[in-house]
Amino acid sequence: MTTTRTLPWTPPNTEDIEPLPVGEWWDAISAPTPVADRALELLGGRSGAVIQDDTYGKTYWLIGVDTARSWCIRRIRLLTALADETTLLGVPPVSWGPEHRTHWRIPLGPNRYLTGTDHLARALRQAVNEVLGPAPDGRQLCHRCQLPTDEPIPIAIEHTGSVAATTTYACPTHARHHPRDTVAQAAAMRRALDQGRTR
Repeated sequence: MTTTRTLPWTPPNTEDIEPLPVGEWWDAISAPTPVADRALELLGGRSGAVIQDDTYGKTYWLIGVDTARSWCIRRIRLLTALADETTLLGVPPVSWGPEHRTHWRIPLGPNRYLTGTDHLARALRQAVNEVLGPAPDGRQLCHRCQLPTDEPIPIAIEHTGSVAATTTYACPTHARHHPRDTVAQAAAMRRALDQGRTR
């Protein structure tokens, strides 16, 4: 039986989520949960412990400190120590599972702690391409806030006959509050099927 004494690192709080500084024991990689779902499929048994936050639709991998500072993957965020401020990650107690909105999707354990960044980077790049589709060319205006975004997300495609005429974009913050466009969803499904998988 696994006890907390055999774990490589244990969250100090056993009662509630605790904000802990990244860069001390580990850094963290944040991904939108739909992207993380696919990345976890690709990683299989190579994933370490994973925290899922259903309140904000984010999933987090714990990785070695300073092992991903050069990453540049669309919609993927590195949480690491910064020179002039502390970055915190809300960490649930080891025992919390999916009955809590923030929980260990892959439980922390002696053989499930940090995820290797080589495997994780490859899985996330593929997952981003499959789930989010090709990156739009350049900055776009967010349909909701009307501000330019470097990470535009297609939320609707206006069609004229069988030809796509206009694509509407949103920034990451507003995209998750917008109803999903059925044509955009169908296009994503078609890409997935073309790449040999079903959702």
